[in-house]
Amino acid sequence: MEKIKMQNPIVEMDGDEMTRVIWQMIKDELLAPFVELNTEYYDLGLENREKTDDAVTMQAAEALKRVGVGVKCATITPNAKRMEEYHLSRMYKSPNGQIRSAVDGTTFRAPILLPGTTPLVPGWKKPITIARHSNADLYKDVEIRVENPGEAHLTADGQDKTVYTFGGPGVALAMYNTDASIYSFARSCFSCALDKGQDLWFSCKDTISTVYDGRFRDIFQEVYDAEYKSAFEAAGIKYIYTLIDDAVARCMRSEGGFVWALKNYDGDVMSDMIGAAFGALALMTSVLISPSGCFEYEAAHGTVTRHWYRRQKGEKTSTNPMATIFAWSGALKKRGELDGNAALAAFGDRIEQASLAAIADGIVTGDMAALTGVKEGVDTETFIAAVRERLEKIM
Repeated sequence: MEKIKMQNPIVEMDGDEMTRVIWQMIKDELLAPFVELNTEYYDLGLENREKTDDAVTMQAAEALKRVGVGVKCATITPNAKRMEEYHLSRMYKSPNGQIRSAVDGTTFRAPILLPGTTPLVPGWKKPITIARHSNADLYKDVEIRVENPGEAHLTADGQDKTVYTFGGPGVALAMYNTDASIYSFARSCFSCALDKGQDLWFSCKDTISTVYDGRFRDIFQEVYDAEYKSAFEAAGIKYIYTLIDDAVARCMRSEGGFVWALKNYDGDVMSDMIGAAFGALALMTSVLISPSGCFEYEAAHGTVTRHWYRRQKGEKTSTNPMATIFAWSGALKKRGELDGNAALAAFGDRIEQASLAAIADGIVTGDMAALTGVKEGVDTETFIAAVRERLEKIM
């Protein structure tokens, strides 16, 4: 069989530990035999970030902006323990955060539905995509531990407001966001919903946070009315704004199949809830989308350190590769779509079909065994070999 050709490259960002091992397995067994892979390779493994003083991360981000499509392996964001383990000269920032900031992107996470499984919410029939505004908010807050009586003030732009008058010990907190970031978030969310052909929900609590949350509400409505309303109506989809407590209730009563836009903290919480309700974080896709049209696909989980340590001892591991497989398939489908390469886009679909077919046949890793009712899971190599066998039949 002639291999599928790629006119334009995708940016390939390698990573760390067990996911790095799985990354290579997927390339060797599921991609290289069928596609003439055309990638710009960047090694974001922690050793190479140390070697390059992390310059490689920004090089990858710039390549993503230029090329438009990328696929990223899970990477380590080091803490004190990791600094000692990897002999690092400094505590490097999260590659995901750096790339997200560089392309001004929004992270969209959605569950992979496994054959023969039912979400914990029985009414959910279709995946729910969480769009998290990964900027500022509670994650860039400024906090003060107050020990003595006194006033806390919020001062900005010539304005001064008394937050609270303390009569004794307590805590004070301030956080922020920017119009520019909220506009980018809104445009990414509307574009994603159009791409999926699904309704977009946005929810916050503007009845309580009338200025902060109110600004999100107003910008989303402004962008929708000015830039996306006609396209949404033509596509037969809706934009819905509602309070977050109402959105949660609606979500639980829905059948799924929509994009749910949320502020940073809200999105962090709800993405884990959606992931657990549909199966597990190891079964969540993640794509970073920028308003300018950059797409970066990755797994929603980490580097599976526990399995990595076991592998170093020579033990077989049953690590779930589904999210990483779907990261590659998503990138190949998007590259095919943008380039008018129907064969490449179809191949991305076939990888996913072959993966789900293996699961339907009862070949699963250990974590999926508990979800699907299979008595015993197989190791990662055996699972990928089963996907390869079914992919060959489909091709």
